[in-house]
Amino acid sequence: MTYPFPEPVVIDAEVFTELPASLRRGGVSSYWADRNRRGQTVDSFIEGPSFDRQGNLYFVDIPFGRIFRCDPRGNIEQIADYDGQPNGLKIHADGRIFIADFQNGIMQLDPATGEVTHALRDCDTEGFKGCNDLHFGRDGALYFTDQGQTGLQDPTGRVYRWQPETGTLTCLIDKVPSPNGLVLDRDEHVLFLAVTRANAVWGLPLSPSGRVNKAGLFLQFSGGRAGPDGLALTAQNGVVVCQTGMGLVWVHDALGRPVAVVRSPRGLGTTNCAFGGVDGRTLFITESDSGAILRAEFPQELDISGAPMFAHATG
Repeated sequence: MTYPFPEPVVIDAEVFTELPASLRRGGVSSYWADRNRRGQTVDSFIEGPSFDRQGNLYFVDIPFGRIFRCDPRGNIEQIADYDGQPNGLKIHADGRIFIADFQNGIMQLDPATGEVTHALRDCDTEGFKGCNDLHFGRDGALYFTDQGQTGLQDPTGRVYRWQPETGTLTCLIDKVPSPNGLVLDRDEHVLFLAVTRANAVWGLPLSPSGRVNKAGLFLQFSGGRAGPDGLALTAQNGVVVCQTGMGLVWVHDALGRPVAVVRSPRGLGTTNCAFGGVDGRTLFITESDSGAILRAEFPQELDISGAPMFAHATG
């Protein structure tokens, strides 16, 4: 097949680290697995990678309500264990750690004590469908998805913007068939949104007033057992898409053209990713099926690096 642009460079990821046996809960039932794996037990299902300023990688374990921290050498320790289903995790510029929890809403983690507390339980006393992922804007606003069990049969998933300092909560869109990962472009004019069960990534243009205007389809995928999950942004304003269920992570340029694709050496559960490393040219990926953190290095000839992690103001 002839493409109107070069074919994407194929990069094979490697296993950086994985949950040790001491942190796996093999043979232990969980409510999450009962509902999402038809009763089949899982020893973990990791998601939501996010780096702090010291280069530690935080990530979550959905079925067992746990938060882990991985140091730059790959050593993993458990930071928190609480009654919840943590799905996404992001770190504010001031060091606060926020969690999108399917069961509880938006939570906050104190990394020093491991205490997890409620930050945002509901929208004006109406419960969320099931929060999934989150992203900070430069002004400290928290954008998050409320996915629940929405899909093509029920396209009522929502995306919110919340100002933690003022408490202002705005629903940006409420007609999405399973909103998942999300990320703002460099100018914060467009909010990119993974729509898992439509196998797509949408572009949600933000008007000067902050409303979503002229939402449209940015990328369309096909096949696999799921669809786009976590997103990241490159310094070149390209969108990185974790195509879970295919074991792939696609790197696109600012126009949506695929420039690279990362292949998992383990399973198909490439759910989420975060840029790290000294120069931001290393992509770390949660492979949820095996409980592994994958690592992919981008060659110098590819102009790919991660957008700054803490570009928003500290207040």
